[in-house]
Amino acid sequence: MVKPATVRTVLSLALSRRWPIHQLDVKNAFLHGTLSETVYCAQPACFEDTAHPDDVCRLNRSLYGLKQAPRAGYSRFAAYLLSLGFVEAKSDTSLFVYRRGTDTIYLLLYVDDIVLTASSSALLQQTIQALQQEFSMKDLGELHFLGMHVRRHGTGLLLSQRQYMLDILERAGMTECKPCSTPVDTNPKLAADGPPVQDASEFRSLAGALQYLTFTRPDIAYAVQQVCLHMHDPREPHLAALKHILRYIRGTLHLGLLLRPSSQSELTVYSDADWVGYPDTRKSTSGYAVFLGDNLVSWSSKRQNTVSRSSAEAEYRIVANGVAEATWLRQLLLELHAPPQRTSLVYCDNISAVYISSNPIQHQRTKHIEIDLHFVQERVAVGDVRVMHVPTSSQYADIFTKRLPSSVEFRSSLNVRAADDQTAWAC
Repeated sequence: MVKPATVRTVLSLALSRRWPIHQLDVKNAFLHGTLSETVYCAQPACFEDTAHPDDVCRLNRSLYGLKQAPRAGYSRFAAYLLSLGFVEAKSDTSLFVYRRGTDTIYLLLYVDDIVLTASSSALLQQTIQALQQEFSMKDLGELHFLGMHVRRHGTGLLLSQRQYMLDILERAGMTECKPCSTPVDTNPKLAADGPPVQDASEFRSLAGALQYLTFTRPDIAYAVQQVCLHMHDPREPHLAALKHILRYIRGTLHLGLLLRPSSQSELTVYSDADWVGYPDTRKSTSGYAVFLGDNLVSWSSKRQNTVSRSSAEAEYRIVANGVAEATWLRQLLLELHAPPQRTSLVYCDNISAVYISSNPIQHQRTKHIEIDLHFVQERVAVGDVRVMHVPTSSQYADIFTKRLPSSVEFRSSLNVRAADDQTAWAC
């Protein structure tokens, strides 16, 4: 399955180049795969051989329900694309790129859904016809991918999951709940005490649904990861936090992620950490946001795995994560034949972490930091990235690391906009 960041990167490039975008659906995708293993199954109902009732059938093709079916279907589809001249991307094996002279095609594969964009409408239709000759496939026209509602307005795209949000609220019985202005309560901290929730499986189901919602709603990423930390043993305070997120969603059903044409194709990373954000474990919260030009294409909000001895170490850890993501995206853009022409900028609001990233000398206060984190210094030395200081007031990644009294300003900086926001479409 294609990575979400890859989808947003390809859509951003297609919009900037004004390429047509189509969605295809492969009918019975898992039935196209050829099995390489020996697999037997019982005789199908209503097709039993009465003379040999104990015989079994040997499968030559994959069926739905087999563990081998997804891999077999993918292998069959990938082999055909390679025969057409596509190249499988190393950075994301669900991305296929065709390049001949000035003709370019990007194909994204997500199980049986395909997003296809090409440098011309004629080339796009030619590719669709070639795929339809080999597979039973339906052209769905304009993009409507992974349950997202994609609305075109001018030259931009607004990715929204409104219907999905309504379904979550209905499952939780909160369709008519009172909205709130922030995804997290700014006062209390989530604690491990309190009575267990009555239905832990329902809690986990709703928390997992919210994780998928972060595909188009980066403004709830921090709140969702805070709730998901307690899925193994949910308590009433955690359920209250989950319901707080749902109340925030109820008041922001009109919001989605805006992608728009951008004249720039450079990567910019904002990284931030909340040192000792978890008083019970003394671990820190870290987050980053990666922009391709003006479009947000990747983000993360996560608790760090180890305890940091200083705020500088906590910040340096997330700088390393941001640099790793930027390095992967640079490789992805290279395979998309759109390599960045400039050094990627990584912004951090901790001066000590900025100094560590460019200072190869290991002092007494930094010698305990893991060696693998210092690959940042290598990326800085070769000129791929440059770590710079940014004031906390301009740190866009702040929303991924802590509870903020207001998320409106940060929503705007992350391109989370409403469909009727006319200012959002100014390019």
